[in-house]
Amino acid sequence: MAEAGRIVAETFEAIKDSIAPDVSTEELDRLASDFILKKGGEPAFKGYRGYPATMCSSINEQVVHGIPSGRRLKQGDIVSVDLGVRYKGFYGDAAVTYAVGGVSPAARTLMRTTEEALWLGIAQAVEGNRVSDIAHAIQKHAEGRGFSIVRSFVGHGIGRSLHEEPQVPNFGPPGKGPRLLKGMALAIEPMVNAGGWQVKILDDGWTAVTADGSLSAHYEHTIVVTGAEPLVLTKLP
Repeated sequence: MAEAGRIVAETFEAIKDSIAPDVSTEELDRLASDFILKKGGEPAFKGYRGYPATMCSSINEQVVHGIPSGRRLKQGDIVSVDLGVRYKGFYGDAAVTYAVGGVSPAARTLMRTTEEALWLGIAQAVEGNRVSDIAHAIQKHAEGRGFSIVRSFVGHGIGRSLHEEPQVPNFGPPGKGPRLLKGMALAIEPMVNAGGWQVKILDDGWTAVTADGSLSAHYEHTIVVTGAEPLVLTKLP
C-alpha cells in the first residue's frame, strides 16, 4: 500500500504544473494515466463500475466524479482532482483542489478550510478512537467557518479493494461507530460546499454538483492507523 500511495502522490506532483488556464481536463487525465503506467501502477478508477477515465476532475460547483473532457480550465476556476492507483494488488486514493491562476478570496478560504478539515480528521485517526471522531472533527471545523459538509459521499476503508468497510463520514457526533485499530487503512475525504450541503447528479450519471450552484472543494489522503500518529501514504516526504 505504501508504494501505491507513493505513486498517487508522485502523480499529483507530476501534473500540478500543468493545471493552468486553457488546459483541458482530458489532457490532464492523459498526463496522469501516462505517469501512473510509467511507474508500474494501474489507474484504479478507470473501468471501476464503468467509470471512463483515470481521474475525476470536478470544476467549481462540481463536487466529485467529474469526468475529464475537452472542457478547458479558465482563470479563476477551482478544480478538484481525485485519483487512485492499484499497485501489486493494493490501492491508494487521494484528492486535491487546485486554484487555476488567481482565484477569489472566497474560493481560497473554502479550499484552505477543506484542507484544514482533512488534517484535523486525520489527527483523530488514532488507535482506540472511533470513526465518528474523525467525522466530528471535520464537520466542526468546516461548519465553524460557515461552510457545509456533503452528506451523500463519504470516505472509506481501503486496501486490496478500492472501497472497503468501514465507511468514514465527514459529519456526525463523536464517539460513535467502529473503533479504530492498529493497521486499519482509511481514505479520509471531506467534501465541503460554500453553500448548502445538498447535491444532485448530472445526466452523465457520475458528476455530482452542488444543488445551489455554490463552489465545492475536496481533499483526501490514504492513511494507516498506527500505535502513534497516523501514517499518511499519499503524501510525499
